[in-house]
Amino acid sequence: MLYRIIGFILLCCCGTFITHAKPSPKRELRGVWLSTIGNIDWPTVMGASKEKQQEELIRILDEHQKTGINALFFQIRPAADAFYKSSKEPWSRYLTGVQGKDPQYDPLAFIIEEAHKRGMELHAWINPYRASTTLNAKHFAADHITRTKPEWFFTYGGKKLFNPGIPAVRKHIIDVIVEVVKNYDVDGIHFDDYFYPYPDAHNTPIPDQQTYRSYGAGFTTIADWRRHNVDLLIQGLGQAIKKEKTYVKYGISPFGIWDNKRDNPQGSATGGLSGYRTLYADAMKWMKEGWIDYIAPQIYFPFQNRAAAYEVLVSWWQQHTYERHFYIGHGAYRVTENNQGWTERNQIPRQVRHLREEPLVHGSIYFSSKSLSHNLAGLRDSLQYDLYRLPALPPTMPWLDSIAPQAPFGLQAFPAAHKKAVNLLWQTPDKAADEEDVYGYIIYRFPVKEAIDLTRADRIIHISYEANNLQFEDSKVQPQRTYNYVVTAIDRLKNESPASNIREINIP
Repeated sequence: MLYRIIGFILLCCCGTFITHAKPSPKRELRGVWLSTIGNIDWPTVMGASKEKQQEELIRILDEHQKTGINALFFQIRPAADAFYKSSKEPWSRYLTGVQGKDPQYDPLAFIIEEAHKRGMELHAWINPYRASTTLNAKHFAADHITRTKPEWFFTYGGKKLFNPGIPAVRKHIIDVIVEVVKNYDVDGIHFDDYFYPYPDAHNTPIPDQQTYRSYGAGFTTIADWRRHNVDLLIQGLGQAIKKEKTYVKYGISPFGIWDNKRDNPQGSATGGLSGYRTLYADAMKWMKEGWIDYIAPQIYFPFQNRAAAYEVLVSWWQQHTYERHFYIGHGAYRVTENNQGWTERNQIPRQVRHLREEPLVHGSIYFSSKSLSHNLAGLRDSLQYDLYRLPALPPTMPWLDSIAPQAPFGLQAFPAAHKKAVNLLWQTPDKAADEEDVYGYIIYRFPVKEAIDLTRADRIIHISYEANNLQFEDSKVQPQRTYNYVVTAIDRLKNESPASNIREINIP
């Protein structure tokens, strides 16, 4: 509550600053990672009833909707297990407490429906190579892949990990993910930063030398071979996703530093761990080759950090977007730390304002859900009441689809009975030039003397991902006012149609 009061005082007393801040963009990804590994975000009680799990999930979604979030990155495969109905891998133990035990509902189907109801995209977040976080045999179902195909794995840092150098492993992972794309109405497929493992405390070598001898012909170093193995998965999966559903977005959130300039003239002016050298993840190549639709590097660092400054990394990644989207991964969990930079509790709001000044940054993703829900350092309040106060649509991806829908028509507006509200009705537009159906609608309200301007985020009153819902009740009108309403249509990739006919209405 204290943060909320302070935020209100700042908005009132610092009006000059707020007035001259850059307007809230109409197009901006506003994402959050909903982590299931170790029950970090959900379900907070492993083995809770179906009803309790669903109630908690709805509460989380409602909180994020109020905050202004428009994309959820839901971890559906934390360790070669499933938060969805899979024919290839067992139900996750983080759901029921026992790997393979049926939770009596489908969490992925449930969250997709609930997210779309709230105007949020749902991206299925998958860990490609981690197969366990433990070596305790009691935690593995009899049909878990580590039991049925033990030759596909190596043990490192107390975990079982798929060996990326084995061709059959890559095929299995692609098959697992394509099944999700086929069976679920996901908006995207998402990987985080776990490729080859982070070094353990003893910097133990990765135990894949025998695999290198078997499959590494033509490579002079094991490092180049490892990067090639990851490249093959990234490229092959992208092709498989688009073959199944062209509109499903495909993106990756690598470690924040691709490589350091001290080791590579193309690298950034940083001095931290290198994703390229340590995790064998050549994220810049994936963007340059057009294998993925977006990159969301985990820039979990404050401004002016000695090893890896936020502003330095934002600048570097912008130089390597290759006409794909660049989102920034923010370390929301760090905002209460007391080390360099994080003692400034407004660090992430400053980061958001900074990225909005940059021409090639398309939005943000926050780790993780509970850091926003718990309002650490007042971050949720800063988003809800200031930075994300106005709605936003995810940015379009013209390389996937650039053809806008036809405009809705037949818009009607009339006073609601017995209350101060306006009811709107309209007709479904014809199919677009590419024969694509409408996916949803945007409703705008303008003061009667104001020009219709679809770039105005502050005139959007509702965003719907329900193509068959052709009505809306506007209950936030003021008495003795006159308004103009228009409706536009959006397709699956959020291309927007021209405006419908204009309807003027007087409020008594």
